[in-house]
Amino acid sequence: MPKHGKNFRKVTESLTTQAAFSVTDAVTKAISSAYAKFDETVDVALRLGVDPKYSDQMVRGAITLPNGLGKTVRVAVFCKGEKQAEARDAGADVVGAEDLVARVKEGWLEFDAAVATPDVMALVGQIGRVLGPRGMMPNAKTGSVTFDVAKTVKELKAGRVEFKVDKAGILHAPLGKVSFGPEKVMGNLKALLAAVNQLKPSSAKGTYMISMSVSTTMGPGFKMDMADVKKFLEG
Repeated sequence: MPKHGKNFRKVTESLTTQAAFSVTDAVTKAISSAYAKFDETVDVALRLGVDPKYSDQMVRGAITLPNGLGKTVRVAVFCKGEKQAEARDAGADVVGAEDLVARVKEGWLEFDAAVATPDVMALVGQIGRVLGPRGMMPNAKTGSVTFDVAKTVKELKAGRVEFKVDKAGILHAPLGKVSFGPEKVMGNLKALLAAVNQLKPSSAKGTYMISMSVSTTMGPGFKMDMADVKKFLEG
């Protein structure tokens, strides 16, 4: 069993591990439990009733959160010709094609998100083993493989989040910073849940959203009452 620090133990000593809170209470408790000296990120973990080993039950998408993420996102764009100027004008931090692929092959990874135009995906495929495990591989399903690089770069800078269910059927996503306060975090959560709900696979049977918890970077997780989550989403 890993040992937790005294600050974590202090925060959790009065918690009941099986308790399920309303959306408002869970988010408020998570934020008030943050104790790090930096502005922690608020994250959500959502267990879905899908089996990702089947391609038709893979839940994957992207959404621009209404209140942003509260952090600077460094964007790399793989493209050629006039698209390079378009990407730079939109705020891309680094732009290139063969030269950028070569830098990544050498170990350079000073960016948080990647965008690529369809015509250079054969090049980008050469570094798929590097970008893939880090969740940065451009993908048409999330809109990061596109000729409209300006729009995508601006969305990423504004707080666009890509999400994908993992092998265990759990979807993880950031909701902003502790400094946002509960209202803005819940606004982002509602937008995310609406997007995930729209992507429910037709082949998925039974309950779709099974369980959910919210936490901060260093803090404990707070489970949510799924009946209240349903009301929150429909409200």
